[in-house]
Amino acid sequence: MKFDSLDDYLLDKRGSKADVIAGLLDERADDPQAAPFYRALEMLGAKIDDQALIALRLVLAGKSPEDDAVRRLRSNVAASREGGDRAAEARRAYEQQLA
Repeated sequence: MKFDSLDDYLLDKRGSKADVIAGLLDERADDPQAAPFYRALEMLGAKIDDQALIALRLVLAGKSPEDDAVRRLRSNVAASREGGDRAAEARRAYEQQLA
């Protein structure tokens, strides 16, 4: 399963959150750990905080959405969105954390 639109949204704010959420709901992963996130997406739609999308991205990569993991990924997302010198490094760290 590919998550390009979610990654593009998280790392670059490309695309609308509503479209990303619609795509995630249309192509749900079978992972039972993702089910609560999908229910939240259904209930809140684009109002959902990006941190929930970050936690879902960890789950979709087969990782546990523990607080420290979410914080690390959120930090890389923020650095990537800011651009500048650290953006490329943050993108690599994001990809490594999800690998």
